[in-house]
Amino acid sequence: MNTSIAAREARGAAGDLGGSGAWTRYLVPLGRAAFAGVFVVFAPGDFTPQGVAFAAQQGVPLPGVLVPLAGVISLAGGLSVVLGYRARAGACLLMLFLVPVTYWMHNFWAIRDPMMAQMQFGFFMANVSRVGGALLIAHFGAGPLSLDARAHRR
Repeated sequence: MNTSIAAREARGAAGDLGGSGAWTRYLVPLGRAAFAGVFVVFAPGDFTPQGVAFAAQQGVPLPGVLVPLAGVISLAGGLSVVLGYRARAGACLLMLFLVPVTYWMHNFWAIRDPMMAQMQFGFFMANVSRVGGALLIAHFGAGPLSLDARAHRR
């Protein structure tokens, strides 16, 4: 009897991502889109002179090279997760994007104005939570309604 309870708890803890429940089936793709859509929407800004200039003001080294590269990584990772195509790799790309961007663009510890420091701290923590979301996708995958799941069923 205890084994049965433990098995049910283990399935619940894993979020039943491989299951067929209606919640999993429809909420996981919505979550993927909500999480990764922001990367797709904002990536084009990394290819503009304004995006490069802003990064240069923040002290990003080689902004003319690194900012467009960050845009490619962000766009590729975001599309990968939204579509559920190689979502684990896409989530890793998003982490590769987030860690340096969070350090360089939201360095609240270097800002003297308390209001601006507080604002950048909020952006910093938002990116930390995004890293957490990417870690979950990297571990659990894209879920049942995804190109990854479709390829696996074949």
